Amino acid sequence: MAALCGAARLCAGVCGRRAGTWCGLTDLVNIYTIPARKFTDKHEWVTVENGIGTVGISNYAQESLGDVVYCGLPEIGTKLNQLDEFGALESVKAASELYSPLTGEVTDINKVLADQPGLVNKSCYSEGWLIKMSLDNPAEVDELMTEEAYEKFLKSIED
Repeated sequence: MAALCGAARLCAGVCGRRAGTWCGLTDLVNIYTIPARKFTDKHEWVTVENGIGTVGISNYAQESLGDVVYCGLPEIGTKLNQLDEFGALESVKAASELYSPLTGEVTDINKVLADQPGLVNKSCYSEGWLIKMSLDNPAEVDELMTEEAYEKFLKSIED
């Protein structure tokens, strides 16, 4: 019984229901659904949640670059078109431009990267994100590659 009450309290804390009430399966699925990551052929990724896209580089890109030592990111408020260059990453091996996967406006940048650019290598899909942006054309997301399609793309360029 204690486990059931704990689950009810967990649901109350996450979905806003009163402790002691039950959340339905739909509530739990909505709570724990992770947004799909989409990829560009330039090795950027984006996840979209509540109309905001979080952008970073793929594991393939960070491995190709090597240890990132500098992140040049745009100012908040910068308007970008899909495929516009928005910054650069520099490593001990190379420099690489960053390209916007979507059209929109930069709403946030990962300020931590100014002091810890290596987060791009250590955690490219979470703590090493680069920018957050609004979406002017949400349909552009559907044009990007799924993770499975991106893996096939990587195999095609490695052959």
